[in-house]
This record gives sequence, C-alpha cells and structure tokens, in this order.
Amino acid sequence: MTTAGLEGVVATQSGISSIIDGVLTYRGINIDELARHARFEEVLYLLWHDELPTFEQLTQLKKELASQGILPDEIISLLKTFPKHTHPMAILRTVVSALEMYDPDAHDMSESANFRKALNIQAKISSVVAAIQRVREDKEILSPKREFTFAQNFLYMLNGENPEAIAIKSLDTALILHADHELNASTFAARVTVGTLANIYTGVVSAIGTLSGPLHGGANESVMEMLEEIGDIEHVEFYIRQAIAEKKKIMGFGHRVYKTGDPRAKFLKSMSKELTALKGQDKLYEISVKIDEILTKEKGLLPNVDFYSASTYHSLGIARDLFTPIFAVSRTSGWTAHILEQYANNRLIRPRAEYVGSQSRSYVPLEER
Repeated sequence: MTTAGLEGVVATQSGISSIIDGVLTYRGINIDELARHARFEEVLYLLWHDELPTFEQLTQLKKELASQGILPDEIISLLKTFPKHTHPMAILRTVVSALEMYDPDAHDMSESANFRKALNIQAKISSVVAAIQRVREDKEILSPKREFTFAQNFLYMLNGENPEAIAIKSLDTALILHADHELNASTFAARVTVGTLANIYTGVVSAIGTLSGPLHGGANESVMEMLEEIGDIEHVEFYIRQAIAEKKKIMGFGHRVYKTGDPRAKFLKSMSKELTALKGQDKLYEISVKIDEILTKEKGLLPNVDFYSASTYHSLGIARDLFTPIFAVSRTSGWTAHILEQYANNRLIRPRAEYVGSQSRSYVPLEER
C-alpha cells in the first residue's frame, strides 16, 4: 500500500527526538522543559551525545563553537562575489558546500572526524548567515567572541553591537524550539544523502535545499510577507476570509504530525507579544492573534512553530529573507545528530515506487511516428 507524501510511514528508528501524542521530546526530555530552562548549547550537546553536558563540557563546547566559527578568508571572499539580490538560502547552500574544501577532515569517515565536522559546520553556519547580511549592507564581517553564547554571538555578528538580554533569550529559545523535529523533510533528505556514505557537508547541503521550500522552512518568511500585506488589524478579517474563500494556503497553520496544536507555538507567541511591545510593533502581534482567532474558529487550524516566529524575528531586527537561514542555523544541530546516527548504523535508503504508468506498449519506429 502506498501513501501520498509517505504520511504515517515509519522509515527508520531513531533515538534523537520523538513526537508522541502531541508531545515533542529531545532524547526523552520534553521540549517545554528545555525551552524554559536550557540554553541552545546544552541542547546541541544533548542531541549529539544523548546526555546533558556537565559545566566543564558546556564551557568547552561554548569555546569550541566560538573558535570554529571564524570563517576562512576564502569563504569571505566568496560571499562577496554573489549578486546582492540572491536569496540567502541559495548563498547558504553554496557556502556550506564550499566549506568542505577547507576542511582537512572532509573525507575522513571515522567517528571522531565526523564529530569534528559536525562541530565545524554548526559553528560556521551561524557566522555565514550573519555574514550574508553584513555583505549586503557593505559592513565589516565580524567573528564570534569567545565569551559570548551561541545566540549572543549570532546577534552580535549580525548587528555589530552587544544585544539586549531579552533578544539573546528570545533567539536562544527559538533555536532550541527549531533544533530537531523527528523525521521531517530536510532531516530525511540529509539521511538519504549520507546513507550513500556521502560526507556530512553533502548531507547538510541536501537538508538546506529541502528546507528552502515554502512548505517547510520557508513558511515563516511567507507568514511575514502576509503580515506586511495585511498591514493593519482592520484588514485582517477581509484578507483571511477572502483567502479561505479562494482556498489559498495560509502559511504557519496546521501540521501533519500535530492534531491538537504545535507544542512549540506557545513559546513563540509569548516571545512575539513581549518583543513587539518592547520594540513598539504591537500591531504585528495583534494582527497575528486576530488571524489565529479566525482560523481556529472557522477552520479548526492551530498555529505551528512558523507563525509567531515571523513577528518574533522581525522584532529582533532580522530581515525577512533571513528567517529560513536562521531556522537552518538551529536545525543543523538536529541534521548533524541524525547524520551521525545514520553513519553509526547505516543502510542505503532505497524505497520502491508503485508503478502506475502505461502498460504493455511497443516501440514504434521513428519513420512510423
């Protein structure tokens, strides 16, 4: 029996994250606990090593992320060659592919080398996304500071100033919420790729390409576009009802694996409320809540992680087309954890397709066609 989009099909076993009865866990720890109490570096360590780090392990990881986050001069030069109108996801995909060429471990498939590569990619992808924006603004590309956290460093490298505590906490929480999500499309793409024993860089590049689609990571960018199109809370009712009548897909609502609501959405809704108020952009939050109310009542659709992340990122001063690259910065932690798990017990992923095409046809010579 086949199913469209492989919905409900169990393709592998994994010990990284689970979604059971609407509850998301990372290595068995509820996402609610991690979002409230952990920092992103702890979650990264947890995904990779199946345990939370000690203070010493966390300190070491923080230092390694900062030191490995410095981009090679050749990569900085490459970033400056791209047309400025190029979408950041296309640049990110290309630059991560290029990073392989500057890693002496790129084709060393030992476990230790693969962990080093995972760390290198996780550290540098944050610097690359920040650098994309700095290049577009003709500003100096900055390197991470050893004393800063991962989220703090990203905001510093992006904006060139020490970020506020609320901005650091909000981004840190968003990174945790996006870190992994079982066998989603981009993670599956990464596992399919490395299942051939392609290296980890190639797996992450496959994942980035998959994440770029509007039905996956690109949804939060589409949400922000919708909020800007609506413009005012007085226009929400007409806009959404017209979209419903025309059967247009409204991004940021519904989820294939959650029937009672995305457990991550409440955190982003709370952050959106706080940040938009702080930045004098309450209107964005109010429009979002109104959309939420209409769709919940009329269609029974609940917001997913993408919906309130749009106004949250916007309030942090992040350009709309950087929303999905930031998703990639976070999800790299999950991608690399799944890639390492795939390598540890690898089997080539090669499903079958049910043939539904023409039957019993014969070749017709060219002169008879």
